[in-house]
Amino acid sequence: MNYEARFGGIGRLYGTRGLDTLRNSRMAVVGIGGVGSWAAEALARSGVGTIILMDLDDLCITNTNRQIHALGTTIGQSKTEAMAIRIRDINPEAEIITLDNFYTETNAKKLFGTAPDVIIDAIDSLSPKAHLIASCYRSKHSLITCGGAGGRTDPSKIEIADLSRTKGDALLSNLRSKLKNDYGLPLGEKKRNLKIPCIFSQETPVYPTCDGETSCSRDPGFQGKMGCDAGFGSITHITGTFGFFAASSAIKMLLNKKIPSVQP
Repeated sequence: MNYEARFGGIGRLYGTRGLDTLRNSRMAVVGIGGVGSWAAEALARSGVGTIILMDLDDLCITNTNRQIHALGTTIGQSKTEAMAIRIRDINPEAEIITLDNFYTETNAKKLFGTAPDVIIDAIDSLSPKAHLIASCYRSKHSLITCGGAGGRTDPSKIEIADLSRTKGDALLSNLRSKLKNDYGLPLGEKKRNLKIPCIFSQETPVYPTCDGETSCSRDPGFQGKMGCDAGFGSITHITGTFGFFAASSAIKMLLNKKIPSVQP
């Protein structure tokens, strides 16, 4: 396999040292769904040498609208294995480590034991997301986190800021409260920069209504969980943009750490 032929274009962006750094790097994506699958794809196509994929879900037909590995031929496969197959086809040289677990406090050592240079958090459940972020904050482990992609339609509203400075995202608001109250992170009135980049959107989400239409406010009659599968709608040009933002931020973080002259 000719790595240089496949990824030489990356070297013309970041230089030979940058490409060598990517080739020898270890990146983890936690949550291989609407955001995480696109982030993993972008890392693979950027020539990252080792990619760690962590998730327990299987692909189902309802994932088709937003997840890159959801195809007619992959329905029923585990998300990690389907993504691993794609990545090996993109870069046969890559080492793929699959962790078939949802991230939890009890299995956190499995993730950190793979020694990733940077972790992309694409978890959509509050408690495990908070634990992962708090663990990385305390250990000064490089992390990119992502807010909610559901209910959004305008990719131009997606941005990146420190987790302490994000706005307009209910998941992140609840996350900050949990990080402050349960883990003691400095998120009081005098907010400190956590040095945790976060991908988020300030766009007002679109809510499904009980009559099958949509609204800019939640229908009081809707009792379901507001997630991508049962509640908020979702679409690829949003989840993919979140994932690409995350991959870009992870690459920038890696190169700034390894060879600061490559990135401004």
